[in-house]
Amino acid sequence: MERSADAWPDLPYPPWRETAATLQLWTQIVGKIRLTLTPWLNHGWQVPLYVTARGLGTSAIPIGHDIFEMEFDFIDHRLVVRTSRGAVRTLPLAPQSVADFYAGTMALLHGLGIAVTINAMPNEVPNPLRFSQDRTHAAYDDAAAHRFWRALIAADRVFKQFRSGFLGKASPVHFFWGSFDLAVTRFSGRAAPPHPGGVPGLPDAVTREAYSHEVSSAGFWPGNDAFPHAAFYAYAYPEPPGFRDRAVTPGARFEPGLGEFILPYETVRAAADPDALLLDFLSTTYAAAADAGGWNRAALECPLGVPGRVRPLGA
Repeated sequence: MERSADAWPDLPYPPWRETAATLQLWTQIVGKIRLTLTPWLNHGWQVPLYVTARGLGTSAIPIGHDIFEMEFDFIDHRLVVRTSRGAVRTLPLAPQSVADFYAGTMALLHGLGIAVTINAMPNEVPNPLRFSQDRTHAAYDDAAAHRFWRALIAADRVFKQFRSGFLGKASPVHFFWGSFDLAVTRFSGRAAPPHPGGVPGLPDAVTREAYSHEVSSAGFWPGNDAFPHAAFYAYAYPEPPGFRDRAVTPGARFEPGLGEFILPYETVRAAADPDALLLDFLSTTYAAAADAGGWNRAALECPLGVPGRVRPLGA
């Protein structure tokens, strides 16, 4: 099938920097609503958002004997709240301050009879301001937000294919609003040494629970001021000796300052077969972590899944 023009859209960071910063804070508001109302799940898996057919959504959030869900719609550019009682409310996604978005979102929930109070301080961002006081971040370029979502669709599709080739514990493919990235993680099954913590803007207890077991994790983020390039990444915790020296996909490199392998998004986008290149990056960086870390690969892996076909069992 011929690749559509927007399957892997152009996503240079500088032109949409202000929108990205604002959107990250908006997603944190919605994510913290889910965090506040949903029972804790291992490794914080109750907090992320998920790529949907229209944007990014929470999935079902419990409220009393009912549920509701929230979705950033990057086609009609609105925040949508739906309840299991059939109510639907919307808030336009348009240039507005974080403070106004926060007030509008809370008013939307109040109008639906949903009472929730969140921790109104952002996480994992430099120089955080309380949501109710942030009138600095107020940009929204709808075309840029749409391109970002289309890039997430492409990454989500390949990440889910990669996830199908693992029998061990693996995370869903999910979008973490704190770090503003899409991620998928495989686990060796062994406990990890306690994480030292110290991640800026993230409580140590959260970090240590997230990294309670050995992982090989990969993801996609659109860039930030410290690393102003959209990129795919992969890392291991704890990092086993020799991990960073392993051979991986051509075009990828290990960034010592980040402690991760990096494959530029533009390299994937420009490839003759972007899906195949990204899948190779996910596979080779996982193999680097698993081999260096002594994982039981024979017991943990299986062939990639095929739509509509039952996974064959060995003899």
